[in-house]
Amino acid sequence: MANRPLQGKVALVAGATRGAGRGIACMLGAAGAVVYCTGRTAAGQASPMSRPETIEETAALVGRHGGEGVAIRTDHTREEEVTALIARIEHERGRLDVLVNDIWGGDPMVDWSAKFWQLDIGTVRALVEQAVMTHLITARHAAPLMVRQGAGLIVEVSDGHHDGYRGQLLYDLVKNTVNRLGYAMAWDLHGTGVTALTLCPGFLRSEAVLDHFGVAEANWRDAIAKDPFFAESESPFFVGRAVASLAADPAAHRKAGQVLFAADLAEEYGFTDIDGRMPAFHPMFERVAAKLADGVGELEPNERFLVLARYMQIHREPAQAGKARALAAKLGFAELGPGLGPSPAGAAVG
Repeated sequence: MANRPLQGKVALVAGATRGAGRGIACMLGAAGAVVYCTGRTAAGQASPMSRPETIEETAALVGRHGGEGVAIRTDHTREEEVTALIARIEHERGRLDVLVNDIWGGDPMVDWSAKFWQLDIGTVRALVEQAVMTHLITARHAAPLMVRQGAGLIVEVSDGHHDGYRGQLLYDLVKNTVNRLGYAMAWDLHGTGVTALTLCPGFLRSEAVLDHFGVAEANWRDAIAKDPFFAESESPFFVGRAVASLAADPAAHRKAGQVLFAADLAEEYGFTDIDGRMPAFHPMFERVAAKLADGVGELEPNERFLVLARYMQIHREPAQAGKARALAAKLGFAELGPGLGPSPAGAAVG
């Protein structure tokens, strides 16, 4: 039982077809849970992202890791399909202990070079529907079952806790909104026994990322030569172990409303990635940006991109004011007002 702390528990991973969702489903299964794996790409149903993975494959992997995987094709933008899904889980299992909202699929929809006045509004609407409304619809219909049983965990999967800009308006809008969902739901759930929070992986070695670098999981280190940050990348199972650890923690309610990194939970709960490593992408990113800011001479374009990305992440955070000022100085940001400039140390950001 110590190695299968979720024995008898039931989980739903919405967006389990690939990437973080697949890794989370597998690790919940490894901890003993029954895992319902949902998504739009099933056998005979082509992926909108032109990917080969299916929810049936994910469910089979859950079984290989020691759990029970159940694949149910679900379009989470369609409320009637979500309603039927939750009704089926309740009918078949009588309970739902963990909901993971990992629906995304937005990579082909985000044009990182586009300013907001260049965005296609149809694409904006589609991604908000796909990556925000799906989360809300699923949580709205799953939560009553959890509230009735007086226990449960809702995990929103996002990308970072920083209050600053993520570099592209549509991406920023979606990820900040998902963070806010975890926070707002935590307030509504206070006192019910159900916990909501947000969890973020680091540099995720998803199937698509491995393909992009021309490597497989078995030889992923070969890609470090192309991108040094890849040295601190993590498999989808790492964030999966984070979810399984949260689900097994009787004190997880104390994390309600927070935005957490898988790497931080690894230190707290004592788990590693499947290769025994403790990935630390974000500390590496911070070190590299700080070193570039301290260097002499002009920044190369790729170096400026890194320093600017780090600055936009942290400039609104009073605790990061000193670091933000150093980055701003290197970028030549001398005339920024309080909205875009470094937050004064100790000042509130509104």
